[in-house]
Amino acid sequence: MQNKTEPSIRNAVAIREAFASVCGRGELLLLVTPYVRFESTFLRLDADAVHVQATMSREDAQYGLRSSDLRMRFPFGHQFFEAPTALKGVGLVRGRQSLALALPDVMNVDDYRASYRVERVGRLVATFSSRSYDLLLGTVVNISTSGIRLFAQRDLEEGEVRVDDLIHLSVTVTPDIALNCKAKVRYLKDRILGLEFRPRPDGELLDRFARWVFQKQAEEQILLAGRGDAEAGAAPAEARPGPGAPAVVLVSGDADLEARLRGPLREAGELRRVPPSLQAMKDLAAAGRSLAVFHVQGLGMDDRKRIRTLAEALGGKLPVLLLGTGEVEGAGLFELGNEVRAVAVYSLGPVVSGFLPRLLQGIPRKHFGREEPGAQLV
Repeated sequence: MQNKTEPSIRNAVAIREAFASVCGRGELLLLVTPYVRFESTFLRLDADAVHVQATMSREDAQYGLRSSDLRMRFPFGHQFFEAPTALKGVGLVRGRQSLALALPDVMNVDDYRASYRVERVGRLVATFSSRSYDLLLGTVVNISTSGIRLFAQRDLEEGEVRVDDLIHLSVTVTPDIALNCKAKVRYLKDRILGLEFRPRPDGELLDRFARWVFQKQAEEQILLAGRGDAEAGAAPAEARPGPGAPAVVLVSGDADLEARLRGPLREAGELRRVPPSLQAMKDLAAAGRSLAVFHVQGLGMDDRKRIRTLAEALGGKLPVLLLGTGEVEGAGLFELGNEVRAVAVYSLGPVVSGFLPRLLQGIPRKHFGREEPGAQLV
């Protein structure tokens, strides 16, 4: 399939061709919700589903990916795409645990430029030619699948290189990504050159190149988010979040549950417990900047009514997570979560897995920005 430059692809045949291509070569992808993300690889395309490798536990998949805002991000051609999807089930493909995802009906360009530019390239040097066929050296400033920006290692003489010249370029990005091609000079000022690959990479080279750029883009997003957290943590005392900083509030009368959660959730921020009463909910809504974790011990009519009443008392001012314990089964918990418009549900097993702290970090990050404490989600 010819890679498009439009911001969206809606043609069903073109979408199937794209997914057949990425499944055929086992392309990398990211599964993303507003709160968590997982790295995976494409495995197989069926009539109405695309199978990807299950790189997370069944529990993480069940509670982390059952989101109405689940998206997949992946490289294809010279661009990165984002497509809405839904978890349909789990299974096995070629002996590997897999997730069956709904085949999207639209693919949106994730970064609507010719291609994403990698700025963090390390000490990378390229060789390029002048009009007189001299070989010159340039330090790579940034690079994408469509072009490269160089800083020449010496002053360029007048007329030595000009805009619109077609020159030769050689650069080894990684041992598997070596470019030895023609390039058109699109920009020239002092020692800075902006070059466009002519022709652009294709075939297996493009697949490897696009995957490398995609991974660098994901790393850059994590670094930028982590830098925001670090800057917030390094702020002067008077600028740091005070009592109004986002807190995880357990709405429960069970002190033993609070004690059980406090250790595993210490990185998710402040944890405190309030009784399941209307007055406590009104106070919580008035205080703001909290994640309300409702303890669900049963799914009978009285239990469901109590949770609905408590959620309504918040007036939609705070995000709500339903935490099921004991014999509370997942399907019923999801149904109740939809009724009270919870942002997530989670069924607590005998052991508190590492996924729950990540979820409790991600929800305040989404709703209140990056001021809350906690590590960057990966």
